[in-house]
Amino acid sequence: MTTPNTGGAVRGILGYGAYLPYRRLDRKGIAPVAGTGGGRGTRTVASFDEDTTTLGVEAARNALRDTPGTSPRALLFATVAPAYADRTNATAIHAALRLDGGVPAIDATGSVRSAAGLLRLALDGGSSALVVGADIRGGLPGSGDESAGGDGASALLVGSSADGPVVAEYLGGASATAEFVDRWRTPGDTRSKLWEEKFGENQYLAAGRQAWTDALKATGLTADQVDHAVVTGLHARAVAGLGRKLGVREGVLADDLAATVGTTGAAHPGVLLASVLDALAGSGGAAAGKVVAVVVLSDGAEVFLFRTTEALGSYAPSRPVAAQVAGGAPIAYGKFLAWRGTLQVEPPRRPEPARTSSSAAVRSVDWKFGLVGSQDRSSGAVHLPPARVSMNGGAVDDMEPIAMAESVGTVKTFTIDRMAYSPSPPVVFAVVDFDGGGRLPIELTDMDADQVAIGDRVELTFRRIGTADGIHNYFWKARPVRTASSESAQEA
Repeated sequence: MTTPNTGGAVRGILGYGAYLPYRRLDRKGIAPVAGTGGGRGTRTVASFDEDTTTLGVEAARNALRDTPGTSPRALLFATVAPAYADRTNATAIHAALRLDGGVPAIDATGSVRSAAGLLRLALDGGSSALVVGADIRGGLPGSGDESAGGDGASALLVGSSADGPVVAEYLGGASATAEFVDRWRTPGDTRSKLWEEKFGENQYLAAGRQAWTDALKATGLTADQVDHAVVTGLHARAVAGLGRKLGVREGVLADDLAATVGTTGAAHPGVLLASVLDALAGSGGAAAGKVVAVVVLSDGAEVFLFRTTEALGSYAPSRPVAAQVAGGAPIAYGKFLAWRGTLQVEPPRRPEPARTSSSAAVRSVDWKFGLVGSQDRSSGAVHLPPARVSMNGGAVDDMEPIAMAESVGTVKTFTIDRMAYSPSPPVVFAVVDFDGGGRLPIELTDMDADQVAIGDRVELTFRRIGTADGIHNYFWKARPVRTASSESAQEA
């Protein structure tokens, strides 16, 4: 059992964000190709230029954008599908967010419980931390994992009232750890293997009931005092079974988004918590005093209990989960398999890109990861990439850095290149003029080539440009500025 050790200060969630990729796979399209599997609804699909690192960057940007003036003193990143082994993935997220060099960036990889574990450490800690979870879920064609999974990321900014307004106070929680093998994947395997379903269900129900009882005892709450409950995990039957045994009032269990998003693994606890908080945010005094429970089933169980505060009533999430769920565009199952590398298609008849230079990347970290340009102090001109000296013959001191990652711009011209090397041709390059100054030739993403037009409004997104010799080349691309209504209309 755990209770917050705050030394008198309120501790909990300062801000939050989620990110769901733009593409959606209709599960009905699986069986005609794979001969089995599928089902109803859709799942989110990471683009060919996204991995768990880029997904994590987008969720973290959303969280920090909605919590201005608050900087984490630690970055904690959890994923089951790291882009790298034998090196820290969180450092790329750290660089993209332009966090101070003194802020540690730590990975926790290997299981869905990693994200819940980092959240517990952050809540029980004494300083602010940004807890990021990201996952890309898959499996063999036609498998239950492929259909039920989803891709996404979440970010929870944890701290105390000394760091900023707390929107959800941490009341306490409990853990139940159990050693049993119901799901496993050895290093190098591309799919998880599963034990008999009833065995895992029984183990999880026992662990979940224990952690739930201990959490209620630790906080002095009863089940009927819980207003919103999130239950998640990769074992669907255990999740559903435990939800029925919590003893909460009817209507308290939150939508698990399985029908529209899928289960996003390590990211899902944060995604579901964000969805619940979104529904309360901005509602003034009505948002305060709601008890929210988060239950995670993975190698045991983790339970967290929060109480929303008045600060949530004025919190304004810029990209609510519901709006992201409502958006998106379809992707054919064949392209999904090609993006995953399951279906080997003929590559472009062009030389593959050369390996990215590590030494060159180090010399331009601010530009490459943080998209920091330069601005002439005298003329105000913005230079992308950054210039060292003024175009008017000035000195280095005439230039100052300017962060561009949150900028919005307009497509002035574009070209559709069907010859350039790409895992998903054709490539659309555009010249974008940014509001407030700066022009940049940049690749467009999250759109079909026949959709682009001069005058389109675009924003920036952190993506993987390519991979050579095992080194990922990260940089920024532009995507259309969309609203939930425009995305729904486009999909229809």
